[in-house]
Amino acid sequence: MTEPPAPYVTAVTPPSPSADGSTRAPALPPAFQPGRLHEVAVPGTPVAVLEPVIGAERYARLVSTAARFRDGLGQRTIWNVSSTAVGGGVAEMLQVLVGYIGGVDIAVRWTVIGGDPDFFAITKRLHNQIHGQASGGPLSSADARHYGQVLDANADELLRQVRPGDIVLLHDPQTAGLAAPLAGAGARVVWRCHIGVGWENDATRAAWDFLRPYLAAVHGFVFTRRQYVPSWIPAEQAWIIPPSIDPLSAKNQQLDAATVQAILATIGVLDSQPPRAPGRFTRRDETVGEVTRAGLVTGEVWPGPADPVVVQVSRWDRLKDMSGVMRGFAEHVVPGGAGYLMLVGPMMSEVADDPEGALVLAECLAQWRSLPAAARARVLLVTLPLDDVEENAAMVNAIQRHAQVVVQKSLAEGFGLTVAEGMWKGRPVVGSAVGGIVDQVVDGTGILLRDPADLAAFGSAVRQLLDSPDDARLMGEAGKEYIRENYVGDRHLERWAQLIDAIMGLGQPRSRRGPNGTSRGSSRRLQRQSIRPRAGAPGGRPLITCPLLSPRSGSLWPRSAGRSRAGARTPACTAPPRPRRRGRCHQCALPGRPPLDQARRVR
Repeated sequence: MTEPPAPYVTAVTPPSPSADGSTRAPALPPAFQPGRLHEVAVPGTPVAVLEPVIGAERYARLVSTAARFRDGLGQRTIWNVSSTAVGGGVAEMLQVLVGYIGGVDIAVRWTVIGGDPDFFAITKRLHNQIHGQASGGPLSSADARHYGQVLDANADELLRQVRPGDIVLLHDPQTAGLAAPLAGAGARVVWRCHIGVGWENDATRAAWDFLRPYLAAVHGFVFTRRQYVPSWIPAEQAWIIPPSIDPLSAKNQQLDAATVQAILATIGVLDSQPPRAPGRFTRRDETVGEVTRAGLVTGEVWPGPADPVVVQVSRWDRLKDMSGVMRGFAEHVVPGGAGYLMLVGPMMSEVADDPEGALVLAECLAQWRSLPAAARARVLLVTLPLDDVEENAAMVNAIQRHAQVVVQKSLAEGFGLTVAEGMWKGRPVVGSAVGGIVDQVVDGTGILLRDPADLAAFGSAVRQLLDSPDDARLMGEAGKEYIRENYVGDRHLERWAQLIDAIMGLGQPRSRRGPNGTSRGSSRRLQRQSIRPRAGAPGGRPLITCPLLSPRSGSLWPRSAGRSRAGARTPACTAPPRPRRRGRCHQCALPGRPPLDQARRVR
């Protein structure tokens, strides 16, 4: 995928590392009081609860990996540092991972940095620029100075708790400025970037130019997809670990039909009577929770319990394109038949690190008011409270289970875990062919939109699934099994254990898995389904050309640049040694290890 460069001028020179590798900015003025670090308490979750979901063999491997890792870790603590405890995919993922790590008696802590509105405005612009969006203009030297000042204040507090030898996992651009002081104090530092695009333009280059000096001391980098790794990161330091869902969390646990209806009635998104008893769910500490709070719902006509519903759940972020979903539904779904649209996001007063969210929500409300009356009557805007994170998750669970179709029409996406969450509930997905969405929506599980801006194609795909419930059901069933095989928490935990082992120098062998974390079993099934004899192949036998289709390849190897001298073998391709074109496989013409969707299409 290529992106034509847009006019974009960078006018910032980030602080250069000093001789000791630090990038500390000048001291904060006395009047400035950044938010203090906040530790997030997550109860340990016994991994035994995963066995009925993943099976005995995977469970035994997880227990063995955890025991070996715990012995090697010794007295070290694993720290996760992020910018928010609620309101986004990173926070939800950490709730799961920290819980399971604590459940196997490994010392793990999670802390959230503090910052003022200007700091989060700067990091939001970095977020947008990494996605290739030049909104907000270039970051200035004053922005770089303020970014450094806020993180220096957080580092001072964090260094009073982190010990030499501890493992610190920093999440996303908001935390990059902590790397140098932590590494200088003897911690082993990994920077985990949950976002990215597979192309570059002036905006992406400006973002990485800003962040690169802060990351010079990092011991390892983790990205969701190989295509997101900037070219300046050494190959041996880059790791690819896709995220995962927790099938037993409040967001993904099984809910019966009566519970779903009770929760939806409490939220206020159905034309129904208030429930006689609140909808109940199981919390992480195994106590019973109840959904008692209502959402803020904007609409004119509410769907009945039997009316078909299309749902997109995401933050109020322009890159999620809630406005495009609304327009595409109004223009291309409403005229063709029945169905309602619910655009669901968090109450913005409770999301600290996204200063644009309230504005995007306001824009969506204005757009809704301007819709034709017939379309306006079929669209609901829903904001859900976040003051109880697990209650919020149960609300999302019920909304997705009630949906006939789950959509994720993002303009750019790091991974888009709401796709996996919808698929886990047996729902077909209409998603943009961007970022990690293409790794999740494989053949037979949903519909990928080649161009996210093509509203007619979006509407046609949604209408097709609404009008063909049997096809939609089969897609949903296939999607759930694909997520079970590839994106459940045990896979995620094993990949992190292998990475941290390597960072500590323990030298444990890396798992042999396919690109993007797909399992060997999944790879072999795809091999049987997708590979056909290539013209001219001896005896009509298929030639295995892509590493997804070879059990010898490993997704947890550091990424390959896909370049080698002619005829040389590399981990990026298992084809017989023959001349290559600019590092591309001579048979499949794919550089390095291709993403899942490319490998599926090889013939």
